Amino acid sequence: MIHFDLDSIKQRLQELEQKTFQEGFWNNSKLSSSVLQELKNLKDKETQYNKLLSEVENLVELNELSIIEKDRNMADDLVKSTKKIEKQIDKLEINILLSEKYDKNNAIITLHPGAGGTESQDWAEMLYRMYSRWSLKNGYNVKELEFIEGDEAGIKSVTFLVSGENAYGYLKSEKGVHRLVRISPFDAGGRRHTSFASVEVLPEITNDTEVIINSEDLRIDTYRASGAGGQHINKTDSAVRITHIPTNIVVSCQSERSQTQNKDTAMKMLKSKLLDLEERKQKEKVNDLKGELKDIAWGSQIRSYVFCPYTLVKDHRTDYEVGNVDSVMDGEIDGFIKAYLKYIIN
Repeated sequence: MIHFDLDSIKQRLQELEQKTFQEGFWNNSKLSSSVLQELKNLKDKETQYNKLLSEVENLVELNELSIIEKDRNMADDLVKSTKKIEKQIDKLEINILLSEKYDKNNAIITLHPGAGGTESQDWAEMLYRMYSRWSLKNGYNVKELEFIEGDEAGIKSVTFLVSGENAYGYLKSEKGVHRLVRISPFDAGGRRHTSFASVEVLPEITNDTEVIINSEDLRIDTYRASGAGGQHINKTDSAVRITHIPTNIVVSCQSERSQTQNKDTAMKMLKSKLLDLEERKQKEKVNDLKGELKDIAWGSQIRSYVFCPYTLVKDHRTDYEVGNVDSVMDGEIDGFIKAYLKYIIN
């Protein structure tokens, strides 16, 4: 059970409101924007909590009344209302869990297949479909930033942007190595194969976040977008690849029509990666800057998806598991996300 500390929220609201009255507050647009956004988020939580509390109190009264009057219709309505409020409480609980600095931001996701050629490349594409399905079901927009097609099937790499409130807060749970066990559709002998793919998740850095990048530290290359055709192909050298020389971080974007737009998007991606790198250094993880990604191989997976000889999807960090693999691959991953959010605060 997640504890909702209403007193702390009220205290923080008072502190923030006092800041708005300080001299020069409105002259600092970066500070005022940050304070106002936090004020809004806390007020929304307080309002939602008070509304739910009132509805729960009403349910308690209706329950006592239905017992006294032994009214079956009233009891049925009570059950329906209870289930409805239960979902609202669940939503508030998730909202409370999403309290870290960049949880509200959009998410930039990159998928890479592990060793294994076509098998792993196909697995990476299956994950891309899973996250796309989840995003659309939850009202998020998905925009492909870079796509490199696999040799025979699947993808060698894909980077895409998931836009909407709390996109990063939810999807940060997916960062790591994902393992697939299945009968391979590419094996004429029908043998079982194990494949791996890595998922990198970063918050999209907004313009009010300061990340200093020296132009002399950058190498910018342009090239023609490649792919299977249609949405993945471009007839001009509009795609942009930026290399940050001191860190050797490379980002690419080919989704926009113009070179300028692709460069702007690639710079946002670079800022996100550099900020992530710096925060990991501050957490004394210099030797493991990829966090849970590690090697894309045995022993490093955060989650396993087993299609054969039984069906099971299990997260190895939280032990949360689901037997319906098809529903998970169709984007039903909310249970894994919530279990992870609870796991990281314990």
